[in-house]
Amino acid sequence: MSNATPPDLSDSLAIMIRAAHEAGDAIMRYFRLGQTVSASAEVREKGHDNPLTKADLEADTLLRERLLGSHPHCGWLSEETVDHPDRLERRSIFVVDPIDGTKEFIAGLPQFALSLALVEAGRPVAACIHNPASNETFTALAGKGCRLNDQPIRVTDRRDLAGASCLASRSETARGDWELFLSEWKIQTMGSIAYKLALVASGRFDMTFTLSPKNEWDFCAGDLLVHEAGGTVTHKSGAPFLYNQVNPMVRSVLATNGALHAPLLARLIDTPLAPDRHARSCSHPAKG
Repeated sequence: MSNATPPDLSDSLAIMIRAAHEAGDAIMRYFRLGQTVSASAEVREKGHDNPLTKADLEADTLLRERLLGSHPHCGWLSEETVDHPDRLERRSIFVVDPIDGTKEFIAGLPQFALSLALVEAGRPVAACIHNPASNETFTALAGKGCRLNDQPIRVTDRRDLAGASCLASRSETARGDWELFLSEWKIQTMGSIAYKLALVASGRFDMTFTLSPKNEWDFCAGDLLVHEAGGTVTHKSGAPFLYNQVNPMVRSVLATNGALHAPLLARLIDTPLAPDRHARSCSHPAKG
């Protein structure tokens, strides 16, 4: 089977890049490096520990108009758009997170990104992750490799899991989920799983993973970036992801340079997923 990319995907990616930059410029009007986001961002909570800003909604509207305006045949799945079941009938669909890392965006940390993926028959075929605060645009086309600011990038070549560099979630670290691993790896905390996946694809870190629930829009674009840079992305079970599912939530995401994937799967085989671990703690309260 040919691994060639259909010519029109290059055009689709170019449109995605332009849309990501335009939306990135829009949200940067609210961002303040090292300071809390401006009051005009209208921060509010849409759920427990799940903030929403005016910037998220503006970016979502702009991306939807640009991407579906140029691809009216595609479905749409976005964190900030009410889901509609008609996407399940589409072969092609955009999977989008207007701001992955909204908490970091609010706090003035440049650890957030716009995440855009075009999915065909369940797999991403074009991807763009854009961090407007760091001026980094990561892109990939199926079968065509991965690029950062239009320069080719590749995952690390590390083969020893011990001492590997690993990106960890800020919120997961804060609640103690990473204490098990602190002595094993060189761990750095980072917001936005999309941005973490892009950094693994760029070869700056060997791996990242989460054993907490994530949604397709969080990691779909990053999946293609890592694969096209030579790495591997799977569930904790080792199974690959298929996108545009009825329920877009998954319970784990593991991404490595490829060489470390089997050792990481083996290391985590007996580690409970976060919801299971937390439920177990609640059902067996400590005696005091």
